[in-house]
Amino acid sequence: MSSSATYPPPPPYYRLYKDYAQNPKSAPEPPPPIEGTYVLFGANYNTDYVLPSLEEQGVRQLYPKGHNIDFKHELRTLNRELQLNMLELADVLIERPSQYARRVEDISLIFKNLHHLLNSLRPHQARATLIHILEMQIQRRKQAVEDIKKEKMLKDF
Repeated sequence: MSSSATYPPPPPYYRLYKDYAQNPKSAPEPPPPIEGTYVLFGANYNTDYVLPSLEEQGVRQLYPKGHNIDFKHELRTLNRELQLNMLELADVLIERPSQYARRVEDISLIFKNLHHLLNSLRPHQARATLIHILEMQIQRRKQAVEDIKKEKMLKDF
């Protein structure tokens, strides 16, 4: 019976950090952030991610072009259009089943437009989520300070 180590040995570069506690500047600098294109698991990725337009994807855009889009209005409009097309698809399937393909294509186009509109809101969502997380951290820290002050006051009595 042979014995084996529970964990593999540490990588050899751990020695670069042996004096870190005494001299934090002794450790090597971290690598710079990746910029431009890079390969990950055989696929090419780009750090300058820009949401491609519907036209670039070969899809007809059903909402107005430009930067001043009323997302709420356009999403509601597309949702109503989707509901109408679903009802029409049900009607076509009942009365003329052989002509369903056009309705399915229309529904697919509406879904692609909805999906694109929602994806264009992702940066705003990420920003709002980050703001919320930071506000919650501030609130928890303020509460912790208040708790410490109360504990100190109780001990002083």
